[in-house]
Amino acid sequence: MTSSAGVERAAGLGERLSAAWGSWGPTMTRNARRVAFVSDRHGTPEVFVQDVVVEGALPEPVRIRLSEDPVIRVTWSSDGEWLAVAIATDGGVKQQVWVVRPDGTDAAQIAGSRYQHAELGPWSRSGHRVVITLPSTEPDQPARAYLVDPVTGDRDDLAVGELIHILDLSVEERLVVLRDGQRGQEFVVAVDRLTDESHALLSDQPDGSAEIAFLRPAPASETSPLVAYVATESGMPRRGLIAQPVGPHGWRGKPRSIIERPDAELESLDADDAGRTLLLGWNVDGRSELDLINTHDASRTAVPDLPGDVVTDPVLSRDGRSVILAVEGPTRPRELWRLDTNALTWTRVTDVPVLPDEPLVEPTLERFTARDGLEITGWLYRAVDRATPEPAADDAAGTVPPGPRSALVHLHGGPESQERPTFSPQHQALAAAGVTVFAPNIRGSSGYGREFVHADDLALRWNALADVVDSARFLVSNGYADRSRVAVEGRSYGGYATLASLAFTPDVFAAGVAVCGMSDFATFYRDTEPWIAVAAATKYGHPVDDAALLASLSPMRAVDDVTAPLLVVHGELDTNVPVGEAHQVVAALRERSHDVEYLELAGEGHEYRRASSRALLVRRMVEFVADRLR
Repeated sequence: MTSSAGVERAAGLGERLSAAWGSWGPTMTRNARRVAFVSDRHGTPEVFVQDVVVEGALPEPVRIRLSEDPVIRVTWSSDGEWLAVAIATDGGVKQQVWVVRPDGTDAAQIAGSRYQHAELGPWSRSGHRVVITLPSTEPDQPARAYLVDPVTGDRDDLAVGELIHILDLSVEERLVVLRDGQRGQEFVVAVDRLTDESHALLSDQPDGSAEIAFLRPAPASETSPLVAYVATESGMPRRGLIAQPVGPHGWRGKPRSIIERPDAELESLDADDAGRTLLLGWNVDGRSELDLINTHDASRTAVPDLPGDVVTDPVLSRDGRSVILAVEGPTRPRELWRLDTNALTWTRVTDVPVLPDEPLVEPTLERFTARDGLEITGWLYRAVDRATPEPAADDAAGTVPPGPRSALVHLHGGPESQERPTFSPQHQALAAAGVTVFAPNIRGSSGYGREFVHADDLALRWNALADVVDSARFLVSNGYADRSRVAVEGRSYGGYATLASLAFTPDVFAAGVAVCGMSDFATFYRDTEPWIAVAAATKYGHPVDDAALLASLSPMRAVDDVTAPLLVVHGELDTNVPVGEAHQVVAALRERSHDVEYLELAGEGHEYRRASSRALLVRRMVEFVADRLR
């Protein structure tokens, strides 16, 4: 384990990396010459607008200030006249929707408040009307979606449904494409506003969810006027792309598979206005790959030389000539790049700040077999031994320090999410403190197909918790940690899995850090947002019908069995996993004089969007873990 001075140095590194701002969520004008995006270069996510320069120095982005609250997302209207911005109300879970001119004038809040969550949807494909959806504020009430004019504030009804999300509008605004359904069981439909009829987009939809869909003009080879392109796992082991011919009066042609891959999942999809070019983003064991497909001749072009490991938010221009996306890797924060789709060349759009002059760890993808034979993958950040010479450039993965060996199992949220080789100040700081970090994708994670993501549903959750224990055994059996020096940490669902691991298998872990995790399913369902509770029942269990199962899986029922020191972290304004989940487990442990610390992050919800909050969390985590694993 690193000395006290080394721990302080590592904590400081984590703070400085947490302040390393990035840029993400790009949206373009029709001619693709200007881009708006989200960046936290001033400590909190805000909207910026700048020109897209193919040659020469990068221009200085123009900051558009709307509120002190963090920005979630920005989109540009089809006519270029307006930006729509989603903002986290007070920094919490509920969101507002604002509209503003690209020069920062005429800003107005059009939906959302401290009491009503508003979801920003797409713009109409011509003009400047924007979709907002208002989820129910009460159980058993539907969500309602509207088309809003930012000039007048007028609202036109679009759709009503339990868990609807508007995905697309046809050009003439007659057809509305929406997603509905609970977690893991999403489906997509087209609503005809003229006849008030809805039809499933896939004419033959077997088991499996569909989350991305839009309408485009059909290629000349089709007999229908439109084609719905749907990213779905229906009928496939992994999510791929299906084209569904669509016609008037609910007519549906025979769907055809455009592409599917046995080694990857389709995670993003976009198209130009003409429907001639499709942009596909693939997830291959956590790293990204991109394809361009010409729908007229069915040709496929793999995009070479991605400027980073992980791509997010790829956007294809309306003429199909360029792509702007966010890209990041373990040693570089998110930044924007532009792809010329004809020349297949890359141009940087934004930069990142200068990082601390210390070597950062490049993780390796590891695989091991769980006790029931299922393969589990994870990213391994080997601890860096600061007492020996720094690793050579070709050995940037770090070296396991001699002597006592410590490690931490990090569990991502979701669980329908995935650990990927992204920029993580937390992992880097722990590795610098002499703690090897292993971030597994336990069953229930996305990116590995339909069966894997559902392998922890309901009572199968016990198998996912067994994967956490098997991850610790992987570290010990491969020499990365001593048996008595393995900690577990996670956020959101990972925070729940951390508490569950400490309560149900107390002899495995020497310390734990639970960040915004559920401690009792009954109180979670009672206190969370209504639309979150309804969506979660297919994944965790129904709060009434599966009450016995949920009680058995709740860490609070075995809190007296917790023996490991514990740091609990929660956002003050979290109403996804309400802050009471932290308060009750901390109170129970303090009643029995347990070694428990509590950090509540002021002004934060379920996501910690302010750099100052992330820096405080990393410092406390590094100090706590290093001290308890000595």
